Amino acid sequence: MPRQPLVVRDARPDDAGDLIRLWNEAGHGNEQPGSLAVDAAAVIAHLNASSEERLLVGEAEGQLVAALHLRRAAISPIHTEQVVHTSFLLVLPEHRRHGHARALLEAAVAWAEEKDIHHLSAITSSNLRETNRFLARLGLGTIATVRLAPTAMLRKKLNPAASARGTRNIGQVLAARRTMRRHHEAAEADQPG
Repeated sequence: MPRQPLVVRDARPDDAGDLIRLWNEAGHGNEQPGSLAVDAAAVIAHLNASSEERLLVGEAEGQLVAALHLRRAAISPIHTEQVVHTSFLLVLPEHRRHGHARALLEAAVAWAEEKDIHHLSAITSSNLRETNRFLARLGLGTIATVRLAPTAMLRKKLNPAASARGTRNIGQVLAARRTMRRHHEAAEADQPG
């Protein structure tokens, strides 16, 4: 029986639960639905209202089996040339090697061409050997390494003397004040009128 073609479309807020399941099954986490699904639905609604970002999903046989995030931005902080950055290319393990990632990337290229953008980047984990080989076969070369760290850990590494004394610098104090102010404003907004 021939495979059903992948239907590529923009994610909808009601896809939130399926996207969390896809995220988990594709090996990128162990997130629990619930409040996260509410947050994800809000993020998807925000993305749909943006002209700079898209979250594409792929459906096969009525099931969400793949996803890809697209973001249009300058190629660097000092250039005006735009690029479409792709990230979080996810395909359920049992649906890999069926052309689904290729279909999502074709949609990304079409969006870039529609916006008259001449370059596309792909951000992926360095641990995903198969994904990186796939992208290399398509002609995407390595131009950067992206690293990630919690800010608290990085603060300790950047200023070990201050963390040993237990003191906080002015940046930490101001960040804490901004956080408290946002929480206070959110609590006031939730109060009945």
